[in-house]
Amino acid sequence: MTTRIVREDEGGLCSLTLNRPDKLNALDTETFEELDAHCALLETQTGSVGCVVLKGSGRAFCAGADIGGIGEGFTDSRFKPGVIARLASLPQPVIAAIHGVCFTGGLELALAADVIVATRSARFADTHGKWGLVGAWGMTQRLPRRVGMSQAKRMMFSAQPVGAEEAHRLGLVDILAEDDALDATVGEFAGQVVENSWHTNIETKKLLGATDGMTLDEGLAWEFENYPGFAPDHAERLARFSKK
Repeated sequence: MTTRIVREDEGGLCSLTLNRPDKLNALDTETFEELDAHCALLETQTGSVGCVVLKGSGRAFCAGADIGGIGEGFTDSRFKPGVIARLASLPQPVIAAIHGVCFTGGLELALAADVIVATRSARFADTHGKWGLVGAWGMTQRLPRRVGMSQAKRMMFSAQPVGAEEAHRLGLVDILAEDDALDATVGEFAGQVVENSWHTNIETKKLLGATDGMTLDEGLAWEFENYPGFAPDHAERLARFSKK
Protein backbone atom coordinates (compact mmCIF):
# COMPACT_ATOMS: atom_id res chain seq x y z
CA MET A 1 0.00 0.00 0.00
CA THR A 2 1.37 3.38 -1.02
CA THR A 3 1.77 6.01 1.66
CA ARG A 4 0.29 9.18 0.19
CA ILE A 5 1.73 11.40 2.92
CA VAL A 6 5.00 10.82 4.74
CA ARG A 7 5.41 12.26 8.23
CA GLU A 8 8.77 13.12 9.81
CA ASP A 9 9.32 14.71 13.23
CA GLU A 10 12.39 16.41 14.63
CA GLY A 11 12.81 18.88 17.47
CA GLY A 12 9.16 19.90 17.66
CA LEU A 13 8.81 20.29 13.90
CA CYS A 14 6.49 17.97 11.98
CA SER A 15 6.92 17.67 8.21
CA LEU A 16 4.14 16.22 6.07
CA THR A 17 5.25 15.39 2.52
CA LEU A 18 2.81 14.70 -0.31
CA ASN A 19 4.13 11.45 -1.78
CA ARG A 20 2.82 10.86 -5.31
CA PRO A 21 5.77 12.25 -7.28
CA ASP A 22 4.85 10.28 -10.42
CA LYS A 23 1.49 12.13 -10.42
CA LEU A 24 2.94 15.51 -9.42
CA ASN A 25 1.30 14.82 -6.04
CA ALA A 26 -2.21 15.01 -7.48
CA LEU A 27 -4.80 14.85 -4.73
CA ASP A 28 -6.98 11.77 -4.62
CA THR A 29 -9.35 10.49 -1.95
CA GLU A 30 -6.66 8.39 -0.28
CA THR A 31 -4.47 11.47 0.09
CA PHE A 32 -7.28 13.33 1.83
CA GLU A 33 -7.97 10.38 4.11
CA GLU A 34 -4.34 10.26 5.17
CA LEU A 35 -4.15 14.03 5.61
CA ASP A 36 -7.28 13.93 7.77
CA ALA A 37 -5.72 11.26 9.96
CA HIS A 38 -2.51 13.24 10.34
CA CYS A 39 -4.45 16.38 11.27
CA ALA A 40 -6.54 14.48 13.82
CA LEU A 41 -3.34 13.30 15.51
CA LEU A 42 -1.62 16.69 15.36
CA GLU A 43 -4.60 18.30 17.09
CA THR A 44 -3.72 16.23 20.15
CA GLN A 45 0.04 16.88 20.00
CA THR A 46 0.38 20.51 21.00
CA GLY A 47 2.84 19.46 23.68
CA SER A 48 5.22 17.73 21.27
CA VAL A 49 4.70 19.53 17.95
CA GLY A 50 5.14 23.30 17.70
CA CYS A 51 5.06 23.77 13.94
CA VAL A 52 3.89 21.86 10.85
CA VAL A 53 5.42 22.01 7.37
CA LEU A 54 3.51 20.76 4.32
CA LYS A 55 5.57 20.06 1.20
CA GLY A 56 5.65 17.92 -1.93
CA SER A 57 8.01 15.24 -3.18
CA GLY A 58 9.54 15.11 -6.64
CA ARG A 59 9.23 17.91 -9.20
CA ALA A 60 6.30 19.83 -7.72
CA PHE A 61 4.29 20.69 -4.65
CA CYS A 62 0.95 19.67 -6.16
CA ALA A 63 -0.59 19.79 -9.63
CA GLY A 64 -4.13 19.80 -8.20
CA ALA A 65 -6.92 17.30 -7.88
CA ASP A 66 -6.53 13.89 -9.46
CA ILE A 67 -8.76 14.50 -12.49
CA GLY A 68 -9.41 10.78 -12.85
CA GLY A 69 -11.07 10.80 -9.44
CA ILE A 70 -13.53 13.57 -10.21
CA GLY A 71 -16.95 12.20 -10.96
CA GLU A 72 -20.58 12.56 -10.05
CA GLY A 73 -21.23 13.99 -6.64
CA PHE A 74 -17.98 15.97 -6.65
CA THR A 75 -19.62 19.24 -5.66
CA ASP A 76 -21.75 17.54 -3.00
CA SER A 77 -18.83 16.14 -1.03
CA ARG A 78 -18.01 17.95 2.20
CA PHE A 79 -15.17 15.63 3.16
CA LYS A 80 -12.32 17.12 1.13
CA PRO A 81 -13.03 20.79 1.88
CA GLY A 82 -13.51 19.71 5.49
CA VAL A 83 -10.01 18.22 5.57
CA ILE A 84 -8.52 21.42 4.18
CA ALA A 85 -10.44 23.41 6.80
CA ARG A 86 -9.08 21.04 9.45
CA LEU A 87 -5.54 21.68 8.23
CA ALA A 88 -6.15 25.43 8.37
CA SER A 89 -7.52 25.10 11.90
CA LEU A 90 -4.62 23.13 13.35
CA PRO A 91 -3.50 24.70 16.64
CA GLN A 92 0.11 24.84 15.47
CA PRO A 93 1.42 27.29 12.86
CA VAL A 94 1.39 25.64 9.41
CA ILE A 95 3.96 26.43 6.71
CA ALA A 96 3.49 25.43 3.06
CA ALA A 97 6.78 24.86 1.20
CA ILE A 98 6.15 25.29 -2.52
CA HIS A 99 8.29 24.30 -5.48
CA GLY A 100 7.35 23.56 -9.07
CA VAL A 101 3.62 23.90 -9.71
CA CYS A 102 0.97 24.70 -7.14
CA PHE A 103 -2.19 24.53 -9.20
CA THR A 104 -5.92 24.53 -8.44
CA GLY A 105 -6.57 21.96 -5.69
CA GLY A 106 -2.92 22.23 -4.72
CA LEU A 107 -3.34 25.98 -4.37
CA GLU A 108 -6.45 25.43 -2.25
CA LEU A 109 -4.37 23.17 -0.04
CA ALA A 110 -1.53 25.70 0.23
CA LEU A 111 -3.97 28.48 1.09
CA ALA A 112 -4.82 26.59 4.28
CA ALA A 113 -1.30 27.30 5.56
CA ASP A 114 -0.50 30.26 7.80
CA VAL A 115 2.71 31.04 5.91
CA ILE A 116 3.65 30.17 2.33
CA VAL A 117 7.31 29.84 1.34
CA ALA A 118 8.07 29.33 -2.36
CA THR A 119 11.04 28.97 -4.65
CA ARG A 120 11.51 31.70 -7.23
CA SER A 121 10.66 29.29 -10.06
CA ALA A 122 7.41 28.09 -8.46
CA ARG A 123 4.14 28.79 -10.27
CA PHE A 124 0.62 29.23 -8.95
CA ALA A 125 -2.68 28.94 -10.81
CA ASP A 126 -6.38 28.28 -10.47
CA THR A 127 -7.30 26.24 -13.53
CA HIS A 128 -10.86 25.28 -12.59
CA GLY A 129 -12.12 27.27 -15.57
CA LYS A 130 -10.16 25.13 -18.02
CA TRP A 131 -12.10 22.06 -16.96
CA GLY A 132 -15.52 23.58 -16.42
CA LEU A 133 -15.27 23.09 -12.67
CA VAL A 134 -15.90 25.51 -9.81
CA GLY A 135 -13.61 25.58 -6.80
CA ALA A 136 -15.16 23.65 -3.93
CA TRP A 137 -12.26 23.42 -1.48
CA GLY A 138 -12.10 27.07 -0.43
CA MET A 139 -10.62 28.85 -3.47
CA THR A 140 -13.29 31.56 -3.72
CA GLN A 141 -12.94 32.37 -0.02
CA ARG A 142 -9.24 32.02 0.79
CA LEU A 143 -7.61 33.37 -2.37
CA PRO A 144 -9.33 36.81 -2.22
CA ARG A 145 -8.36 37.08 1.44
CA ARG A 146 -4.75 36.55 0.41
CA VAL A 147 -4.40 38.67 -2.71
CA GLY A 148 -7.48 40.91 -2.77
CA MET A 149 -10.66 40.49 -4.76
CA SER A 150 -9.53 41.94 -8.10
CA GLN A 151 -6.32 39.89 -8.29
CA ALA A 152 -8.18 36.75 -7.23
CA LYS A 153 -10.67 37.35 -10.03
CA ARG A 154 -7.81 37.77 -12.50
CA MET A 155 -6.27 34.47 -11.49
CA MET A 156 -9.58 32.59 -11.41
CA PHE A 157 -11.08 34.02 -14.61
CA SER A 158 -7.92 33.64 -16.73
CA ALA A 159 -6.63 30.32 -15.31
CA GLN A 160 -3.14 31.58 -16.15
CA PRO A 161 -0.10 30.79 -14.00
CA VAL A 162 1.46 33.43 -11.78
CA GLY A 163 5.17 33.25 -11.04
CA ALA A 164 6.42 33.20 -7.47
CA GLU A 165 7.92 36.67 -7.59
CA GLU A 166 4.61 38.18 -8.71
CA ALA A 167 2.81 36.00 -6.16
CA HIS A 168 5.12 37.47 -3.53
CA ARG A 169 4.23 41.01 -4.57
CA LEU A 170 0.54 40.11 -4.40
CA GLY A 171 0.86 38.67 -0.89
CA LEU A 172 0.15 35.09 -1.93
CA VAL A 173 3.73 34.08 -1.10
CA ASP A 174 5.17 35.30 2.20
CA ILE A 175 8.82 34.26 1.81
CA LEU A 176 10.81 33.68 -1.39
CA ALA A 177 13.57 31.07 -1.48
CA GLU A 178 16.26 30.37 -4.03
CA ASP A 179 15.51 27.24 -6.03
CA ASP A 180 18.27 25.26 -4.33
CA ALA A 181 17.50 26.57 -0.84
CA LEU A 182 13.83 25.81 -0.17
CA ASP A 183 14.51 23.32 2.62
CA ALA A 184 17.08 25.63 4.22
CA THR A 185 14.79 28.65 4.04
CA VAL A 186 11.82 26.76 5.43
CA GLY A 187 14.01 25.18 8.09
CA GLU A 188 15.35 28.54 9.22
CA PHE A 189 11.88 30.08 9.51
CA ALA A 190 10.36 26.99 11.13
CA GLY A 191 13.23 26.97 13.62
CA GLN A 192 12.37 30.52 14.62
CA VAL A 193 8.74 29.49 15.12
CA VAL A 194 9.62 26.43 17.21
CA GLU A 195 12.10 28.42 19.32
CA ASN A 196 9.38 30.82 20.43
CA SER A 197 6.70 29.95 22.97
CA TRP A 198 4.33 27.33 21.57
CA HIS A 199 1.70 28.63 23.98
CA THR A 200 2.04 32.12 22.48
CA ASN A 201 1.90 30.85 18.89
CA ILE A 202 -1.11 28.60 19.50
CA GLU A 203 -3.10 31.19 21.44
CA THR A 204 -2.22 33.96 18.97
CA LYS A 205 -3.40 31.82 16.06
CA LYS A 206 -6.59 31.06 17.98
CA LEU A 207 -7.27 34.78 18.59
CA LEU A 208 -6.56 35.67 14.97
CA GLY A 209 -8.95 33.01 13.73
CA ALA A 210 -11.72 33.88 16.16
CA THR A 211 -11.63 37.61 15.36
CA ASP A 212 -11.19 37.40 11.59
CA GLY A 213 -13.92 39.53 10.02
CA MET A 214 -14.76 41.41 13.21
CA THR A 215 -14.60 45.19 13.46
CA LEU A 216 -11.66 46.63 15.40
CA ASP A 217 -13.81 47.32 18.45
CA GLU A 218 -15.31 43.81 18.34
CA GLY A 219 -11.87 42.25 17.97
CA LEU A 220 -10.39 44.26 20.83
CA ALA A 221 -13.29 43.28 23.07
CA TRP A 222 -12.87 39.61 22.14
CA GLU A 223 -9.14 39.75 22.78
CA PHE A 224 -9.69 41.28 26.22
CA GLU A 225 -12.42 38.85 27.23
CA ASN A 226 -10.60 35.78 25.92
CA TYR A 227 -7.05 36.62 26.93
CA PRO A 228 -5.31 33.26 27.55
CA GLY A 229 -2.64 34.38 29.98
CA PHE A 230 1.11 33.89 29.94
CA ALA A 231 2.93 30.72 28.91
CA PRO A 232 3.87 28.33 31.74
CA ASP A 233 7.56 29.01 31.03
CA HIS A 234 7.32 32.79 30.65
CA ALA A 235 9.30 33.45 33.85
CA GLU A 236 12.14 31.22 32.65
CA ARG A 237 12.16 32.98 29.29
CA LEU A 238 12.32 36.40 30.91
CA ALA A 239 15.10 35.23 33.24
CA ARG A 240 17.17 33.96 30.31
CA PHE A 241 16.72 37.29 28.54
CA SER A 242 17.76 39.22 31.65
CA LYS A 243 21.02 37.27 31.84
CA LYS A 244 22.10 38.28 28.33
